Amino acid sequence: MTKAPLDLLLSEAPATRPTISLSEGSDPRVVAGALAARDAGIADLILVGSGDAVTAELQAQGASAGDGIAIHDPATSPLTADFAAAFHALRRHKGVDEDAARKAVETPLIYAAMLVREGHADGTVGGAVATTSDVVRTNLQVIGKVPDAAMVSSFFLMYPPQNAGGDARAMLYSDCGLVIDPTSDELAGIAAASAASCRALLQQEPKIAMLSFSTKGSARHEMVTKVTRALERLNADHPDLEADGELQFDTAFVPAIAASKAPGSNVAGQANVMIFPNLDAGNIAYKITQRLGGYTAIGPILQGLAKPANDLSRGCVVNDVTQMIAVTALQALAMQG
Repeated sequence: MTKAPLDLLLSEAPATRPTISLSEGSDPRVVAGALAARDAGIADLILVGSGDAVTAELQAQGASAGDGIAIHDPATSPLTADFAAAFHALRRHKGVDEDAARKAVETPLIYAAMLVREGHADGTVGGAVATTSDVVRTNLQVIGKVPDAAMVSSFFLMYPPQNAGGDARAMLYSDCGLVIDPTSDELAGIAAASAASCRALLQQEPKIAMLSFSTKGSARHEMVTKVTRALERLNADHPDLEADGELQFDTAFVPAIAASKAPGSNVAGQANVMIFPNLDAGNIAYKITQRLGGYTAIGPILQGLAKPANDLSRGCVVNDVTQMIAVTALQALAMQG
């Protein structure tokens, strides 16, 4: 069975541990998740926030800074002045003056992203307190997109329950959390980014299903046409990827149905990357898979940024934090080659 991110790192410990900045460094869940990640040896952590508050929470959990746990208080950090100058240069075209830049980088969310931008950390995680929109906007502004990425999108890693039989397998669902109604070109870009994410986090070769309510022309509609055009664009831009569509989910997932509905397809019945045509379909599908199918969902995970940055749910628990640190560490290691 495919290993979850934390288990992957535990079984294949990197020679050099990535450094991950956590923008909500005094939150009890974040501190506990960071300590678990440190103790497992998967990453070094920078807890960003009020120095007194972070120290107090570490002490409350029987720990202290040092040995893989650092505290950065943006109000007193020796890096803040340089970060302010860099942020001013980055955002002055948007009317951000020097004073506003200094105030911005003293906020933990922006400071944590600047640690990544300026090379002091390999990735960042936030969202236990901050909203998804704030996390995504900050990292888009500070870290920016991969130059050739169509857009920033998201995905969920879906892991089957223990002892699941039949056709159960680990999969990547995209986009289930961010892009509401992608165009054909954007859908192709999401698929290409998801293929790279599959290699990095599932450590499998991607087999991409471009999903629809139609299989191979069984229905005609502009929504179907969007998917077929996305496949054409994906094939043109990335002829090395194994992808097929348009496919209904059962055709993409079940070998027996694939043999009947899409004979000869190299993807149908064995897809591990499911690309949904819009956010309605993706968000509903991952929740049904999770709640009725018993799958574990990890995400939403961001893709398309120049360096790793990820969002936590405000309802996250400690294990969610540790798993997202592991996800971000794996993304960083993949980017380092």
